[in-house]
Amino acid sequence: MGDFMLGDSSEPLVSIIVVFHNMSREAPRTLYSLSRQYQRHCDDLAYEVVALDHGSNPPLSSKLAEEHGPNFKMRRIDTDRVSPVIAINDAVRSARGKYIAVNIDGARILSPGILIGIVRAARMFDAAFVHTLAFHIGPGLQNETILRGYDREEEDRVLRKCEWQKDGYRLFEVSELAGASAHGFLSDLLESNCFALPRTEFLDMGGFHPEFKSPGGGLANLDFYRRALDRPGLAPVRLLGEGTFHQIHGGVATNVPKDKHPWPQFAREYEDIYQRPWSLPRNQCPIYLGSLHPSAKRFVL
Repeated sequence: MGDFMLGDSSEPLVSIIVVFHNMSREAPRTLYSLSRQYQRHCDDLAYEVVALDHGSNPPLSSKLAEEHGPNFKMRRIDTDRVSPVIAINDAVRSARGKYIAVNIDGARILSPGILIGIVRAARMFDAAFVHTLAFHIGPGLQNETILRGYDREEEDRVLRKCEWQKDGYRLFEVSELAGASAHGFLSDLLESNCFALPRTEFLDMGGFHPEFKSPGGGLANLDFYRRALDRPGLAPVRLLGEGTFHQIHGGVATNVPKDKHPWPQFAREYEDIYQRPWSLPRNQCPIYLGSLHPSAKRFVL
């Protein structure tokens, strides 16, 4: 991997920003999925993980991050804001990586090939917008399964049984597509819950729009996805056979019944910001990079 791996340079190629709010149960799994022990072909990759504890009560222990190595750190944000967009933008400005990866929802476990996929895209293109699909752990959309008794206890059982720590691709066997990725790898997406792009591109785009003040950022992540796809010179690269897997945690959008979903509030905020309704991203002609693990093939067919 040459300049993209550890060697003489101490500067990381990738800085991963992952946001947590009251996720003491979920954070250890997500952080483990970013470790060298779990991610494949990354023993010599120069990367850093910045875990943003965004106003958790009680605060997350710094040990949750630091136990995975010196390239992990916990950054505590004492704030009453319910939207993490300001904190993410600040973290990107102080990050050291050439590429920035953003996980706005820290409840999502990563599949094992995401980091090396970002590295490969960085080698292939001058500037790439690398993105993944989203999945919900369990037998369906969690907005629906929570009404049928799916809860943290059941999810803990599912995750123990599949032994995902030994092979993260087993998560595809116990998960289903999230609404934003409802039609699989070859379809149009609404957003990506783990994306990466050059730090300079993120900053030139202004990062997440600071006026998204709704819980969880509202449509800030969808808005950034749309703007990145529209950006000239930024190659859209979709990682084939990779994804993020959402743990149930009482999320403001993912873990509420559909009739209580805050979409109307989020959509109004978007329209107030841009003076137009939100609409699907237009420029969805991604370059596919990667391979399909047998467990992931059903999400292509």
